Amino acid sequence: MTGKGTDRRRRSSGGDLVTRGGAATIVAPAAAVVAVFLVFPALWTLYLGLTNRGLTGINAANPQFVGLENYTTALSDPALWNSLQVTFIFVSGSAIVGQAVLGFTLAWVFRNWQSWVRRALELLVVVAWIVPSSVVAFLWVAFLDGESGTLNAILGIETEWLLRHPLLSVIVFNTWRGTAFSMLLFGAALNSLPPSYLETSRLAGASPLQQLFDIILPSIKGYIITNLLLISLWTFNDFSPYLITGGGPAGATEVLPIYIYNESIRFGELGFGSAISAIMLVINLLIALSYLRAGRSRS
Repeated sequence: MTGKGTDRRRRSSGGDLVTRGGAATIVAPAAAVVAVFLVFPALWTLYLGLTNRGLTGINAANPQFVGLENYTTALSDPALWNSLQVTFIFVSGSAIVGQAVLGFTLAWVFRNWQSWVRRALELLVVVAWIVPSSVVAFLWVAFLDGESGTLNAILGIETEWLLRHPLLSVIVFNTWRGTAFSMLLFGAALNSLPPSYLETSRLAGASPLQQLFDIILPSIKGYIITNLLLISLWTFNDFSPYLITGGGPAGATEVLPIYIYNESIRFGELGFGSAISAIMLVINLLIALSYLRAGRSRS
């Protein structure tokens, strides 16, 4: 009995080793890609943030270790705090309020449509999402141009939108460009709801608003958290406002990615820009953790 039990355990442990080896073989390529394109750049950025490395000159050839000097300088820079404020307004306006609300509204309106009109409208929204940002930015610059812009021609006025309302302009631009993802995600969420839920509530006398807040939104809260997490991170790291305004005028649309670009590339301070990138990475982690925490508390 003892010999049979020992052989059985040996065969079992051997099978476990084969299974683990096969799993490691499958995971290894993905882990290598993550290490090369995510982990190593992040660690390299953290290292550069502790040096005074420059893009050109002596600091490029012989960078020195400066410790936390870049971080203290960045945190005392009013331009950084202005950029953070602009970034959070941009994210709140175009992602949380704009894309999420508008995307859910479109998905809610289209949920019972079965005609070619729905497919045509969905196609137009999706096209705005898949067209390259550079093309969309060029179209919006032409649309908002103060002298010969399409918007001024429609309204019959002459307004320099990108000068008088720069942040609002890029918020509307990003909302228009990114709403399709939220619409598609919420459309899938609404289609996953059993029709009996709404039918039962309707027979019980629930109004459309009561159905929305008491049944639909609680039932798709996982989709909502996922959508808000993704679009918030995407918008927080979005560089496309630079294509429309260049971060101006006077820093009015200088979101954090543009600020990092200016410090690292235009001014050649790679070490200082890397320190700001590390701060940006920490903020991204805090945003992700807050959404995940909210998802767990809701569940």
